[in-house]
Amino acid sequence: MNVLADESVERQIVARLRQDGYSVLYVAEMEPGITDNLVLRRVNETQSFLITEDKDFGELVFRQGLAHCGVVLVRLAGLPAHAKALMVSQALAAHRTELSNAFSVITPGIVRIRRSGGIDLEET
Repeated sequence: MNVLADESVERQIVARLRQDGYSVLYVAEMEPGITDNLVLRRVNETQSFLITEDKDFGELVFRQGLAHCGVVLVRLAGLPAHAKALMVSQALAAHRTELSNAFSVITPGIVRIRRSGGIDLEET
């Protein structure tokens, strides 16, 4: 599974996903400062899903209808970086197939997955 991590994602999350065996491209290492539209273009070019902490991607996906291979929004503010990395790792392992072409939100204890067509899945 290919992952593109937005530069808003903490480095420890990127390191943990690489340790887990994911192929992770990290905007902070590749093209810092690129626009969100260009991030989504890179996601599609590399057939990756996006991990981000930037809520603006919801606007791009839902309101503007921009194409994507899957967006995972990490909403774990206030937790230590190692805890965030573990939660993201566990969510990806548990929901690997459902995350493709969906908009998902990881919050403490819950992973919400919104498939195209408005179908929502929620796991604790």
